[in-house]
Amino acid sequence: MPLMGIQTKSHILSVAFSKNSSEIVSGSDAHTVEIWDAATGLALQHLDGHTNEVNAVAFSSDGTSIVSGSDDKSVRVWDTSTGAELYQLNGHTDRVKSVAFSPDDTYIVSGSCDKSVRVWDASTGVELQQLNGHIDWVRCVAFSYDGTCIISSSDDKSIRIWDASIGTELQQLNGHTDRVNSIAFSHDGTHIVSGSHDKSVRIWDALTGVELQKLNGHTDFVNSVAFSYDGIHIVSCSDDKSVRLWNASTGAELQKFNGHIEFINSVAFSHDGIHIVSGSDDKSIRVWDALTGPKIQNLNGHTSWVRSVAFSPDSTCIISSADDESIKMWNVSTGEEMHTLNGHTHEIHSVAFSHDGTRIVSGSDDKSV
Repeated sequence: MPLMGIQTKSHILSVAFSKNSSEIVSGSDAHTVEIWDAATGLALQHLDGHTNEVNAVAFSSDGTSIVSGSDDKSVRVWDTSTGAELYQLNGHTDRVKSVAFSPDDTYIVSGSCDKSVRVWDASTGVELQQLNGHIDWVRCVAFSYDGTCIISSSDDKSIRIWDASIGTELQQLNGHTDRVNSIAFSHDGTHIVSGSHDKSVRIWDALTGVELQKLNGHTDFVNSVAFSYDGIHIVSCSDDKSVRLWNASTGAELQKFNGHIEFINSVAFSHDGIHIVSGSDDKSIRVWDALTGPKIQNLNGHTSWVRSVAFSPDSTCIISSADDESIKMWNVSTGEEMHTLNGHTHEIHSVAFSHDGTRIVSGSDDKSV
């Protein structure tokens, strides 16, 4: 059974843990941001101010502040302990889809349907940079792990890299011929991987913007891509029902993992790089040997589409969520279903482990976290 059920009166659009895993923040279509005690499920703060759906929320690294982005076109910064609105960051002229703090909490970045990326001073709320260049909705923004660069992706089929301190566009990564569904930095910040509706996976030099590799093989939309933690490998999954493992240096396809019989929605590396997990519309989760290719486990138990999968930080457990309203926890080595977390009464779109691996957070169409 769940450790707690956090019930709201609205649909949950975004959830995140604080870095120390003690608190959860959620954003909803009721225009609110909520802070919860991760141990007890008690509501700590109810943050009112937005006047439309809250699409994105994030904690600062030190846990003292929260940033939120909304369809009301604003970005807001809140005091975690008091719930007070510290700043309202106005400037976007359309819905805000993505927000993030820099690793050192100095800056905030936001991406919007107004086609712009904006950088704000996290301590004053002042807009420092308006990064223009995209010609369609900006759906995703993120800082590099060292905080020096920002990456953004858009419905205009491009990926752009920006200097986080001065706002200069460093690189425009063009090559995809359809919407970019997934992007990720390598953990050392030197490379970017992207997956697209154009059926390709591409590797880019984050410093020069040069397309290093175009990884062809998938025969349908690429839904998710990720680097291994050591940066040596890339994994991708697709509506073509395959998971593929690639050499990040050469672009060579190392393994094609077949077994799923429907679209694959989510894929992830274990933190130790040994295993890959995938979740599919065929209701199954599969664990693969990232080094040799064979399927290790076929985890059956869900009775509907598997939407999200993730490894625990120590790589010993997998969590999965599905349209059957359940979250399941699995033992990686044995494939045994360890726990079924029931409580949600509608589809569960997202699950994640806390940073210390002791808790799980989930968000559902039943309006609860």
